[in-house]
Amino acid sequence: MENEHQPRLRSVVSYVKRGGRMTVGQQRAWEEHWPRLGRTVADLPAGPVDFPAWFGREAPVLLEIGSGMGETTSQLAAAAPELNYLAAEVYDPGLGQLMLRAEKLGVTNLRLMHGDAVVLLAEHVAPGALAGVRLFFPDPWPKKKHHKRRIVQPEFVALVASRLAPGGTFHLATDWEHYAEQMLAVCSAEPALRNRYADEPGGWAPRPPWRPVTKFEQRADVEGRVSHDLIFERI
Repeated sequence: MENEHQPRLRSVVSYVKRGGRMTVGQQRAWEEHWPRLGRTVADLPAGPVDFPAWFGREAPVLLEIGSGMGETTSQLAAAAPELNYLAAEVYDPGLGQLMLRAEKLGVTNLRLMHGDAVVLLAEHVAPGALAGVRLFFPDPWPKKKHHKRRIVQPEFVALVASRLAPGGTFHLATDWEHYAEQMLAVCSAEPALRNRYADEPGGWAPRPPWRPVTKFEQRADVEGRVSHDLIFERI
């Protein structure tokens, strides 16, 4: 049943479930680390995840949606040991690679969720439970006929806002100009959020020095695209 804390799930998903074989190292990471570090969204029991029990401590929880192959995520988690860092991803080899990177960096504050982040937020995260949500370089779906598949839509932003604690942040980044403008418009229209950098030119946030340059940004730079950051705060 729909209510203010259980928004309607979208019927069109924003990702393609890619295949791909795992390397020997990625497979080893799954076998050795997944039972402790990972959970699958579809297998979660009903209700909110008990984050303090899973992480083994009380700490602010930050959710990163779409961790890819984990290079940026592992570095960000390592750089913020005060956070309980949760990464959600649908790509099995990517999660395996993230566990390898985290192992190499000695990261202990990272947990992984395999599956649809929208289902995770709607069904397994309590309202006000998150200190922050990060969405870096989501699939831009550049063709106009595919824009409905972009994850940043009003229903999704309302869902994210409802799961943020007051003062919690929603940080987005993309190198596609039209998508950046859509992100800005949709987030600005959400009454529970305010743009921390509304007074800056265009409303864009300065690129934070702590966010590693991703392969997507490198490619965008080569192709002449400008990356934009947006940081919204839960009112």
